[in-house]
Amino acid sequence: MRALDAGILVCGECHQLEYLREGEEQHCARCGAHLHIRRPNSLARTWALLITAAILYIPANLLPIMTVNFLGSGMPATIMEGVIELIQADMLPIALVVFVASVLVPTFKLVGIASLLYSVQRRQPMSARQRILMYRFIEWIGRWSMLDIFVIAILVALVNFGNLASIEAGLGAAAFCLVVILTMLAAVTFDPRLIWDNTFDAEDDGDAD
Repeated sequence: MRALDAGILVCGECHQLEYLREGEEQHCARCGAHLHIRRPNSLARTWALLITAAILYIPANLLPIMTVNFLGSGMPATIMEGVIELIQADMLPIALVVFVASVLVPTFKLVGIASLLYSVQRRQPMSARQRILMYRFIEWIGRWSMLDIFVIAILVALVNFGNLASIEAGLGAAAFCLVVILTMLAAVTFDPRLIWDNTFDAEDDGDAD
């Protein structure tokens, strides 16, 4: 049973519970926020953010993410080139961390959110429990996507010794940062209650048959 079936609304800002009053606009008694049965245009907004992130994911991987200058010379490197260089330098643990945070995590988030949206809209054969576990995992893992950006920002700030040694961030880093931010926003704009709505609607259709 859903809270909506009991005539209860949840404030999206402070999580205050309010009884639904049909035919009138409601505001939260605690914080004054406008109450909605479900987040307005949740699926459309999430799709828009996700598609934009997927488009930016291409330059994020193809453009140089940073350039390491040593003694006046340096070669820009993409994410995968940086991982390969770390492996060649016998720094496998660091290479693994960079690969997971910069390649696997963003890819999983893009595919995972797209799967949730598609399954909710098309009523695909995925249980509500599987969907909600995937959603929670996407929310939890999202913070680790920024690890690579934090490392680059710290290196750019600390390693600045003129012609001796310096590190410069590339356009790939900016694109990758936007991908991370957009996927985090996509996870926020997606209303997980739609998962349960879809489940209950499917059960109702089954009973009707």
